[in-house]
Amino acid sequence: MASVLLCSTPVHAHVTPLLAVTRSLVARGHDVRFLTGARFADAVTAAGAQHLPLPAEADFDDRDLAGRFPGRAGRTGLDAIRYDMLQIFVGPGLAQHRAVLAALADRPADAVLVEPLFLGATALAATPADRRPPLVAIGIFPLGLTSAHTAPFGLGLLPASGPLGVARNRVLQRVVERSLAPAQDAAADLVRVAGEQPLDGFFLGWPAHADAIAQLTVQEFEYPRPDVSTPVHYVGPPAATGTAASGDPGLPAWWSDLDGSRPVVHVTQGTVANDDPGQLLLPTIRALADEDVLVVAATGGRPVEDLGPLPENARAAGYLPYDALLPRTSVYVTNGGYGGVHHALRHGVPIVVAGKTEDKAEVAARVAWSGAGVRLRTNEPRPAQVRRAVRRVLDDTAYAAASARIGERIAAAPGTDGVVDVVEGLLASSAEDRRRRARPVSGPPTGRLVRG
Repeated sequence: MASVLLCSTPVHAHVTPLLAVTRSLVARGHDVRFLTGARFADAVTAAGAQHLPLPAEADFDDRDLAGRFPGRAGRTGLDAIRYDMLQIFVGPGLAQHRAVLAALADRPADAVLVEPLFLGATALAATPADRRPPLVAIGIFPLGLTSAHTAPFGLGLLPASGPLGVARNRVLQRVVERSLAPAQDAAADLVRVAGEQPLDGFFLGWPAHADAIAQLTVQEFEYPRPDVSTPVHYVGPPAATGTAASGDPGLPAWWSDLDGSRPVVHVTQGTVANDDPGQLLLPTIRALADEDVLVVAATGGRPVEDLGPLPENARAAGYLPYDALLPRTSVYVTNGGYGGVHHALRHGVPIVVAGKTEDKAEVAARVAWSGAGVRLRTNEPRPAQVRRAVRRVLDDTAYAAASARIGERIAAAPGTDGVVDVVEGLLASSAEDRRRRARPVSGPPTGRLVRG
């Protein structure tokens, strides 16, 4: 049995996949502690781990970011990204790192697992390997490792190789690094205050300095990076939980309408970015009101009444059982959550994706790159845009075929059990290295010492 410390920023979309990792570790007999926000204590305990609360200066409620970070108001585009990186992610980094050190001092861990935006891990990654436990980065959103073959993370650009592509990528990388220079400097200062030398490269690329990366996708949904030397293990997404989100998994009264007589188009804005149904839910319902399809909307727990009167061919519920719904679904319309997209891919459902904020632009780009769907390049598409995209996906079977191919790879992948395999492999390798170093050297010397 190994002692494992998991660490996550106190954000629902970051904590949830690590809870799945926690359950797999516990099922394999490992002792798990989970360092994250106070509001997730019950969920961590239910997963079988010990909850360690983040210190107050690193904890916040992601349901009220405006209250904790009033400076976010009114910011858009690159200005909003700069603010979030500096204040929400880099800012708490030193307190995060100190909390990790306190947890390790209280009880040593055999391995530390973190998600990429727990930026206190930059100081741990900068610590020589013989002074820290093995460090594994858990890829809970698209891989962001810097590569000459890909554009910088966040731009949503498709990869480009060859001389012109490499030149484009390098220029864009310099532009992004200059634009985020305050966050880069703050991340370097964090590492220095922790007593280590800052890492080479862009601060968001710190997982390149981890001992391994366990990416929660399959290789067919991620860009090739032949120039990256860090071991990246594509383990596949967590197993489907059976529902669109935590909530009532029961079938709604209208479920019998999904009788196969017309294509089902499922639309959701997830469980976080759903305050305004006018971004995607309502445009999709209105776009398809006159189409021979059945539109099924999930509000992510928001009142269904917020959608107003529904056309004849639309149905809605707060939560829906995905294991039952997606096999009946012909098109999945989404704002680009990594988990939801993988649920659709697991069932071979082609995708129309509209998001372009946070990591959603990168998710949307991979949907397009993989051939599994169409991206709309906006957070708030017009009904006409949605209608054209849905018709395109319904009429061209290549999208469903591409999604099905990825779904087959997901079905064959180990999921979060694969993360446990990575951890156990690292620990076995470390133990063998220690045994090899401890083994006495016998026999005559194999060479001569030449003095100059």
